Amino acid sequence: MNLTIQPAPVRKQIVVRAAPEKAFRIFTERFDSWWPKALHIGQADAARSVLEPRAGGRWYEVGVDGTECDWGEVLAFEPPGRLLLAWRINGRWTYDPKLTTEVEVTFTDLGDGRTQVDLEHRGLERMGEGADDVRAQIDSPRGWGGILAGFQAVAES
Repeated sequence: MNLTIQPAPVRKQIVVRAAPEKAFRIFTERFDSWWPKALHIGQADAARSVLEPRAGGRWYEVGVDGTECDWGEVLAFEPPGRLLLAWRINGRWTYDPKLTTEVEVTFTDLGDGRTQVDLEHRGLERMGEGADDVRAQIDSPRGWGGILAGFQAVAES
């Protein structure tokens, strides 16, 4: 009997003390201000991380040596409520143009200048054999939860 690996999506939620418009703008236009420099896939250390704020935009890193390393692209850009990204990083932490998992981020106005930010990274089963290991890593404290905490700190400053 063949079993298909289907790890559950990784879901994270935070509430930031910022209006949805500000939270969305910081998440997209100021991506480099909160994305951890230690999280890169290029051979060189990361100098900056880029998320082009438009549908069809690139999502990538620039190394200290000037090299660029793609991560994926922006599939949907709907300010201030929704962002959908194609994540094309495989279980060996390298760019794979044939792989697509999705990272969806929604921004919900809670009133009083607060926004609920929900992130879902789904389609991990498309990674095949290493999917469960990748899921464990992106669901760990150094994964999406820690990354969103860094975003929260910048959004609330």
